[in-house]
Amino acid sequence: MVPVITLILIMVAVAFFTLLERKVLGYIHLRNGPNKPGPLGVPVPFADAIKLFMKELNYPSLSNKFMFICVSVLIMCVPMMLWYVVPLYSLSADLKLMLIYVIAVSSVGVYGTLGAGWSSNSKYCMIGSVRAVAQTISYEVSMTVVILLSVYYFYYDMSVANQFSYISWNMMAFLLFSVSVLAEANRSPFDFAEGESELVSGFNTEYSSVLFVIVFLAEYMSILFMSAMCSMLFLSASYVEMVVGLVCIGFFYVWARGTLPRFRYDQLMYVAWKVFLPMSLLLLTVVVVTS
Repeated sequence: MVPVITLILIMVAVAFFTLLERKVLGYIHLRNGPNKPGPLGVPVPFADAIKLFMKELNYPSLSNKFMFICVSVLIMCVPMMLWYVVPLYSLSADLKLMLIYVIAVSSVGVYGTLGAGWSSNSKYCMIGSVRAVAQTISYEVSMTVVILLSVYYFYYDMSVANQFSYISWNMMAFLLFSVSVLAEANRSPFDFAEGESELVSGFNTEYSSVLFVIVFLAEYMSILFMSAMCSMLFLSASYVEMVVGLVCIGFFYVWARGTLPRFRYDQLMYVAWKVFLPMSLLLLTVVVVTS
């Protein structure tokens, strides 16, 4: 029952996160953002959801319909399975197993992205999905090393005072993880999978109505979960602190979208393999040796 309630609350949180994103981007662009319906535009995300559900569900004529639908369900299942561990988050939980579970489940997401591009049978979708998969795998490596660093750290020091506060001695790991999450989630300035000027909307170009809502929800649920993970590992020791850290990190991701220009794709891969990976491996080596 608790995981079901958690998922419902996360979907509501996604609605308010999209509202926060639109308001912050509006202020960055020197405009108000959504503010007409209701107080501060609160009903806007719910009206958008109703509008999308009422849209006609279309399938590309050359697509594989069965795969097209199944892949969208797979894309949604991954963040749902990730959020399942959050009710277990407490000072008494086995964080080592939880982090290994997160590594295993998050790695499955690339199959949904690749399948979405392939089943659409569209050039734009296929190119966008290949870009997204290459980008996700590249940054997932360094992010996994940082998570393994956390597993190793928790194995040797499980005291309440130190369990969630190693940002004080390891700011580099925090920066590596937060930027890797930004890249893995295909968010600006790493949104090559959805480059509007090149690929229309990327791998989800052909999705409409309910299927588009599923893909959209999955994307934002993943962003919120990774923000929560970053808060759990580096910033918090309780639920309240985790939520505060989640909001701050989510605001950072929205701020990055509104202020930073898109990278070049070769620069993205260069940073992943020649900067982030060596830094994360060096960090892991230092922690293992000093322990």
